[in-house]
Amino acid sequence: MIRSATAADLPSILDIYNDAILNTTAVYDYTPHTLAMREAWFAAKQQAGFPVIVAEAQGYVVGFGALGAFRNWQAYRYTAENSLYVAPQYRGQGWGKQLLTQLLQTATDMQLHAIVAGIDADNISSLRLHEKFGFQEVAHFSQIGYKFDRWLDLKFMQLILQSDNQPGNSV
Repeated sequence: MIRSATAADLPSILDIYNDAILNTTAVYDYTPHTLAMREAWFAAKQQAGFPVIVAEAQGYVVGFGALGAFRNWQAYRYTAENSLYVAPQYRGQGWGKQLLTQLLQTATDMQLHAIVAGIDADNISSLRLHEKFGFQEVAHFSQIGYKFDRWLDLKFMQLILQSDNQPGNSV
């Protein structure tokens, strides 16, 4: 089941995110986050009107996804960045696909125009997942991060959503 996240889901979201910090290059951070940090993140998403969703199996949160601001200037308001994380024991079972499907539907409902994903260049499964949904690589930053005693490359992928919405220029 894919559903909107609640505050009660934050400890599970925190566990999944911290696993990504400690054991993968999906997050270019070194130090695990605290529950207070996840609470502040969740509150900021809610205040900005961005969704946080979870994948639930047999009563357990097995993954989560979110949309957030790509950049904070007004002209970027029709573009969002997506994030997806799945607990290690549930990877490769289709949860990422379900989360991304829901995030893209929500983005369309929000009348967003473009979605950007920043993905470690070695994260083949995430790159392939995004490609299946029509994302295209638009940037490859070489040796932009350093983790696990090696330089990391970051790819940006982008999807232009099909939309009849053409915003007016308010400037």
